Amino acid sequence: MSMLQAALAAWALAWAGMTALAFAMERHYQQLTGNMTQPRLHRYVLRTAGALLLAACLLVCLVGWGTSVGVVAWLGWLSLGAFTSTLLVGIWPRRAM
Repeated sequence: MSMLQAALAAWALAWAGMTALAFAMERHYQQLTGNMTQPRLHRYVLRTAGALLLAACLLVCLVGWGTSVGVVAWLGWLSLGAFTSTLLVGIWPRRAM
């Protein structure tokens, strides 16, 4: 895996994971769907998907950069993914999904 592939995959996984965790919250779920209440199953699925996507991001970082640098790179990609997710969920919630 090249550095560019690892970087793009890590950013995409971090963004998707943070967006899933954001939509697991009732406020953002309401922005997305228009429903006033969020079913427990949807909340559970979104939280689980978000956690699995962030774990996959960690795996990509460990494979791409090794153990010591991979953990630090993962934290950086989490920050960038959260920043991207925050911008898009706040401005265009339907496009962010």
